[in-house]
Amino acid sequence: MSKRILIVEDEQTNLLVVTQILELILDQHDLLFARDGHEAITMTYQHQPDIILMDLSLPKLSGWEVVRSLKKDSRFRNTPILALTAHAMVGDRERALEAGCDDYFTKPIDIDRFVSFLKPYLQDDH
Repeated sequence: MSKRILIVEDEQTNLLVVTQILELILDQHDLLFARDGHEAITMTYQHQPDIILMDLSLPKLSGWEVVRSLKKDSRFRNTPILALTAHAMVGDRERALEAGCDDYFTKPIDIDRFVSFLKPYLQDDH
């Protein structure tokens, strides 16, 4: 089953890395992209992704604010929003989960760890 995945990332290099990893591990995929917080909200409402990979430091509207906004809407409460962030200080993981993220992964991306992290979310039952 194909998953619709929204990648919210403003840094081109990070966007390319995540995209290439997903294209390697997924047979069928529908990748969507947003480069700022406002675009992330718009894309989520328009396309209703199955998974959202969310950078937390975004222009216009932070990822923190986007997550809080989306999780208030009953349509997206069960949509996994996975923080993909350089925020790696003590307490950042807890802050991301409190904001509504379902899981948390830090950059820079280690490919093997990232693939292992994503696998449960890519299963058909998730």
